[in-house]
Amino acid sequence: MLLSRTLLLKSEPAGNLASLDELFALANAMEREAADRYTALSEEMQRQGRRDLAEVFARLAAAEREHVDSVARWSTARTGHAPDAALVRWRAPETFEPEAASEIHGSRLMTPYRALAMAVRNEERAFAFWSYVAAFTDNADVKTASEAMAREELGHVATLRKERRRAYHTENEGGGTTSDGEPVDARQLEARLAELLEAMAARSASRPAERLHELAQEASRMSAEIAGLVQLPAALVQAESTVIAEALVDAYLDHAERATDPEQLDRLQRLASRAIARLAWLRSLG
Repeated sequence: MLLSRTLLLKSEPAGNLASLDELFALANAMEREAADRYTALSEEMQRQGRRDLAEVFARLAAAEREHVDSVARWSTARTGHAPDAALVRWRAPETFEPEAASEIHGSRLMTPYRALAMAVRNEERAFAFWSYVAAFTDNADVKTASEAMAREELGHVATLRKERRRAYHTENEGGGTTSDGEPVDARQLEARLAELLEAMAARSASRPAERLHELAQEASRMSAEIAGLVQLPAALVQAESTVIAEALVDAYLDHAERATDPEQLDRLQRLASRAIARLAWLRSLG
């Protein structure tokens, strides 16, 4: 699934991180940039008199500043000093959507739900970045720390998705989802998704077809791994591939948050990380 993970990013990282010092310096820069962008969006929404959006972006900025502080504490604990900005040798791939930010500035249709959806995608890209770093580094310490960063971003994704669902229900006032029939096991939905992806591969050009086939195979493997753990609305069996993929991400994250058994928690988190990478790649197809 590494290929599909890298496709969440608009470009591959420009180099490898050679030390923990470099890792913490880059992590600090990424979190600070996100905090600054959300702060700017909050101020812009305030100027436009859109207090609901201003509050959403202010909360996101505050959360990112907490992440900055967390990276600083971790750096001090592991290296004995705070992150050094001078050690950032190359710019990380874009994890913040500039197009979405531009849309927010000019669109009167932007809502808290859509703003939070953008934030979810930003965190998914940050997760993909750290997963990529962990996969390609030759430094054991950097690998371990990058994997920890990826898990941290996965937690941020789960939190923001929960906020996004609340915003959706608030904006739709009681228009919650309903489903007919008995719930279906995630195993069945993963198998159905595999079928849909293989059908998409058969209709696609050579390179997308190869990636779609890879994702279909991964869905088949995930179907076996998740059997009996997660139930979802039966109506999803008839949904399109992206809808099923999105529902599976939410389900894995929700169940991971409630899991009390360490082995089950680890399995659900791993499934969630793979499902997030898959969903982002499917979105990239438009």
